[in-house]
Amino acid sequence: MASKSNLADLSDRDLLEQLSEHKQELFNLRFQNVTGQLDNYSRLKQVKREVARVNTELRAREIVAAEALVQEENA
Repeated sequence: MASKSNLADLSDRDLLEQLSEHKQELFNLRFQNVTGQLDNYSRLKQVKREVARVNTELRAREIVAAEALVQEENA
């Protein structure tokens, strides 16, 4: 699991890569759950939270970039 400080240190490309990996893992876990092959149900919750953390960091960067653009236009 990546901590908040670790996510902040990653580049946008790395975050998107990580997001893709987590989403793929979540898909696989859900598939295993439906077919009855999933042994560790808590992993579903962990991966969902990891996806949310990455999405939150990406959104925060998006907001900062938009605010900077607005400040640039007003200057």
